[in-house]
Amino acid sequence: MERADAARNRRAILQATEHLLAERGAEHISLDEVAATAGVGKGTVFRRFGSRTGLLRALILERVHELQEAIASGPPPLGPGAPPVARLTAFFDAVIDIATRNSALMRAYDHALANQEPAAGTRHHNEIYLTWHAHVAGLIATARPDLDAELLAHILLSSLHSDQVRHLLQHGESARLRDTLHTLTQTLLRTGRPRVRPGG
Repeated sequence: MERADAARNRRAILQATEHLLAERGAEHISLDEVAATAGVGKGTVFRRFGSRTGLLRALILERVHELQEAIASGPPPLGPGAPPVARLTAFFDAVIDIATRNSALMRAYDHALANQEPAAGTRHHNEIYLTWHAHVAGLIATARPDLDAELLAHILLSSLHSDQVRHLLQHGESARLRDTLHTLTQTLLRTGRPRVRPGG
């Protein structure tokens, strides 16, 4: 169990990171600045989070933890009990909401992955991505067993990381993105003819 002083330091470090993101922008945060703002030593930040990418990942995980719990055991439509199309629509709504409310954090994390510690960052990123992929693929497979659920889930999730989606979110067009994803999921999961495999 985490010690009280360690928990306080963790919270102070994450709050300092949030403050610097809002004040300085996505590309201008160092561990030295975070430590000074949080009132702890740089070694404390490094030991707890390992790197700038690890720190940003921890802050993102704070944001997605509620979503993960809602998916697993929350009320429908995000949680169990709703039809697959309703759950998939609710999932994308929730992801768009997180991205809209935390755009500076997402930009900082993307920047860290691309330019600072790509090897470690990619592994951390996959922990989130793979959990979401399993959820989306499972919903598609339940509604449309004739489709390649695994590949479709990758395509849907990767589209959320596109430059066009970032542009829409940064320019206040999240409603447009949400409506389009609603149409896409409803069309995708509509019952259709079984897929004919080559040679079948």
